[in-house]
Amino acid sequence: MQWDLPNPFIHKVRVGAEHVDGLHHANNAEYVRWCEAAAWAHSAALGLDVINYQDLDRGMAIRHGQYDYILAAKEGDELVFGTWLTEVDGRLNMTRYFQVFRAADGALVLRAQWRLVCIELSSGRPKRMPAIFKEIYSPAVTAPEAENNE
Repeated sequence: MQWDLPNPFIHKVRVGAEHVDGLHHANNAEYVRWCEAAAWAHSAALGLDVINYQDLDRGMAIRHGQYDYILAAKEGDELVFGTWLTEVDGRLNMTRYFQVFRAADGALVLRAQWRLVCIELSSGRPKRMPAIFKEIYSPAVTAPEAENNE
């Protein structure tokens, strides 16, 4: 697998019958859910999970998502999601990048990017990141100098 950035956080998914659409491919909406699962797993591994977000009344919400579907996956395929934080401004904004490969042959299936904003969960309004977000997320940033070899 040719990762665009070094040292991805890895999350694996197996495409099940429930993920496949009428074209016999993994439904595009499933990739959105799988990216979310990969992002939460990465955040939890770094030390911030949904309980922390709820306790702090803060969360990182997607304000823009971009998904480039490159190849189809089929039922039974194992997909390897790599994800990175590529920007944390320490105030409101964060960027997360994804790549997805088919494990069997190493084929690139998807690239995606999220731009996130810190919000107050109780109001849904943008609010500054708590210090703990900056302390945990900032050191995890991988610079995107090699990003998108498209």
